[in-house]
Amino acid sequence: MSKSSIEWTESTWNPLTGCNKISPGCKHCYAERMAKRLKGMGVAKYQNGFQLTLHEESLEEPLKWTKPQMIFVNSMSDLFHKDVPLEFIQEIFDVIRRAHWHNFQLLTKRAERLSEIDPHLSWPDNLWMGVSVENADYTFRINHLRQTHAKTKFLSVEPLLGPIPGMNLAGINWVIVGGESGPGARPLAREWVTEIRDQCLTAKVPFFFKQWGGTNKKKAGRELDGRTWDELPALVPA
Repeated sequence: MSKSSIEWTESTWNPLTGCNKISPGCKHCYAERMAKRLKGMGVAKYQNGFQLTLHEESLEEPLKWTKPQMIFVNSMSDLFHKDVPLEFIQEIFDVIRRAHWHNFQLLTKRAERLSEIDPHLSWPDNLWMGVSVENADYTFRINHLRQTHAKTKFLSVEPLLGPIPGMNLAGINWVIVGGESGPGARPLAREWVTEIRDQCLTAKVPFFFKQWGGTNKKKAGRELDGRTWDELPALVPA
C-alpha cells in the first residue's frame, strides 16, 4: 500500500505497472515520469521502467490492510490495456470483492475494451469505475462506461484540455475535474471548469474540483468561486 497525495483517494494499489500513450491527456503522463524515477532509484517493481508489467505478488495486498479506506487501483497503469489478460482483470475484481471493507476506484482511457469485456466481469458493489475525458473529442468514453454493470460510475475530466459542453451525465455518479500540473502543463480556462460544474449542479451529480494545476499547483490551489468542491458519491455499505 502507498499513501496517496491524490485529493480524491487515500491509498494506491498497483498490481500492474506500465502503459503507453493513446490520447492527448497522456502527453505529460505523471506515471511515466514516476516510473522512470523509481527505476533510477533501483525499486525492484519498476525494473522494466514504464513497460507493461503484471505483478502477481501484489494481487492480494488489500486483503492485508485492515483499516477501511479508499484505494485507487493502478495509479501507475491502465487495467484495460489490450495486453492485460482477461483472467488477470478477473483476479483483481475477485480481490476487490473479497476486500469488501474497502472502496476501490478504477480509471481507464480504454473505454472500448471496458465495455467489450463487461459481460465477463462480476462487478463488486465496492468498486467505482471511471473513464478519463480530457476534451470534447473523448466524450464517447462516457457512453462505453454507461454500458457497463458497474454500480458506481465516474468521470475524471483531467487534465481538462478544452471546453466540454452538453455532456450527457445520465447514469454518472461523480465527476472529477482538474488542470494539468508539472513540466509543460497546458493551460486551464476557468470557464471550462465552471461550465462542467454547472452541468453537474443541473444533473445533481457530485462535483469534485481537484486543482487548477500549472507548474506550481500548490500555489494555484483548488478554490473555485471562493470555495473548495469535494463532493463524493454515496458510499455502498460494506
